[in-house]
Amino acid sequence: MSNGSIPDEVIEAVLKHHDIVDTVGKYVHLTRNGKYMKGLCPFHSEKTPSFTVTPDKQIFKCYGCGAGGNSIGFMMQIEGYSFPEAVRVMVEEAELPVQWEDAQSEPTEKQRERQVLLDAYEFAARMYHFLLKNTEHGKQAMAYLKGRGFTDKLIDHFQIGYAPPQWDTLARQLDKREFSMPLMKQGGLLLSRDDGRYYDLFRDRIMFPIWDARGKVIAFGGRILGEGQPKYLNSSESSLFHKGRTLYNFHHVRPLLRKTRHLVLFEGYVDVIKAWDAGVSNGVASMGTSLTEENAFMMRKNADLITICYDGDDAGRNAAYKNMNLLEKAGCEVKVALIPDRMDPDEYIQAHGEERFLREIMNEAVPALKFKLIYLRRNHILIEETGRIKYIQEALKLLAVISSPMEREHYLKELAEEFNQSLDTLKQELNLIRQEQQKLAPQGDNLDNPWNNVMNEKPVKVKAPSLMPAYHNAERRLLAMMIHDSEVADYVQQRLGDQFNVEAHAALAAYLYAYYAQGKEPDPSKYMSTLQDDQLERAASGILMLEFDPSPDFQVIDDYIKEVQKFPQQAAIQRLKEEMHRAERAGDILKAAQIGIEIITLERQHKTLQQ
Repeated sequence: MSNGSIPDEVIEAVLKHHDIVDTVGKYVHLTRNGKYMKGLCPFHSEKTPSFTVTPDKQIFKCYGCGAGGNSIGFMMQIEGYSFPEAVRVMVEEAELPVQWEDAQSEPTEKQRERQVLLDAYEFAARMYHFLLKNTEHGKQAMAYLKGRGFTDKLIDHFQIGYAPPQWDTLARQLDKREFSMPLMKQGGLLLSRDDGRYYDLFRDRIMFPIWDARGKVIAFGGRILGEGQPKYLNSSESSLFHKGRTLYNFHHVRPLLRKTRHLVLFEGYVDVIKAWDAGVSNGVASMGTSLTEENAFMMRKNADLITICYDGDDAGRNAAYKNMNLLEKAGCEVKVALIPDRMDPDEYIQAHGEERFLREIMNEAVPALKFKLIYLRRNHILIEETGRIKYIQEALKLLAVISSPMEREHYLKELAEEFNQSLDTLKQELNLIRQEQQKLAPQGDNLDNPWNNVMNEKPVKVKAPSLMPAYHNAERRLLAMMIHDSEVADYVQQRLGDQFNVEAHAALAAYLYAYYAQGKEPDPSKYMSTLQDDQLERAASGILMLEFDPSPDFQVIDDYIKEVQKFPQQAAIQRLKEEMHRAERAGDILKAAQIGIEIITLERQHKTLQQ
């Protein structure tokens, strides 16, 4: 065993059943480029693909941000898993018949603090839920929820609770259980006065726990009971909670998404909960109506179709339009559920019932383009001829970007019929707009997805790689050959050992020697599983992308070893020369002469090494 208490055979089984192309392909659109697969990196924003997957080595590498590793490493980075968590999830997905005991390794200070905060949030969620259901404090809140149509089943499923109006209910309970008060403030549960006393952030509010993707409570959303501002109050951001990366109820819908790939986006917690009760079991909400790119990416990697179901008022339509464009940019297919009479989903369900909500709102969600046309109408007075003409002209600009002739024809017919226009005239106008757009558009090999063009009229400016010292390149070449050939590794170990000049290279060599000492065969992906260090994985993935002759030439290997060995002497000679010059400038001729003798001795040794 080499990875805590996870047996090597478990790791090997995971890597065998989770091909790197299949694993990455669930999150990144990959296209073949020779023996590699390429795509846009999911770890940073880019327009030209620099993310490379190498199927024969079972690794990935991004030349833009430096990320790299095997399929386990990819899952760790994309989902934020620890190594054991990633392995366990991948074992469950592949339904492998393996089990192991978790390692009892000493957690870091950061890990301990994170666990304490998770324990505190879990305790707070249970306390608020208990106060709502079992105390006098919670009766008014419970009456309010019942009046809004919340059943006991809903309240229990979503762990809804109540924070009483007293200033320090939670603070006293946390202090009684010896939680660190400064940490509780840092984690967003408490506030403090100038005199150092701590008090609750949430008071007299209905409490909605917010979970992370694994179902751990990491924050709260609190709705005020009665009138007041703010109506909703979220926990402040902390080491656990990042608003831009969090989707309410995501942990409940995630298993369903693997089958349906369809997500419904609501504005708030209550809409998610009431829609869930109506039969929409794939609903989530962002922390506020403005989505972030991280939210959009999180949704895209878990779903292909996103249905936006926001309030029917102007603010809801505006937010839907804005977020729809962000989701489309992320690569999602988007539909919009239109709620009439300026209602929100909860109000519509209460007024018209669950069945009608599903049939007339959710099932009748319109495609993104249809919603854009509806949204566009608000800016024009259609009872006036001038307004109608301007609307048609802007609508044609929207239709002009559609690549499907059939889809363009469909919307053109609708425009022609509604505004009593000649279909041929509209087609002619549309063709003129498309011609103008094509003149202005950058030329490339991928017109449907211009962000993914690699062949442009103008030559792509590639940043020249920074030149590395000879010893640095020699160490990388040696490690590349060693990872692919145990005989080379043994040869280098006997002659060089761990005397690599770059610290990361020395660490990679040490891991590799230990890997082969266990009798393992050369396998880049399995070797990388022994590293479990982000920086080392990045270094190793870059080294593994080097091209070299697979048949070892030991003369070349000897030359690399000499290049590595002579650098410390070169560095020592340079340091001594600088020291000698300082002595000369200081007038210390004797010291300068002594240093000069040392330099001559080292230079002779250096020449001997070069022969």
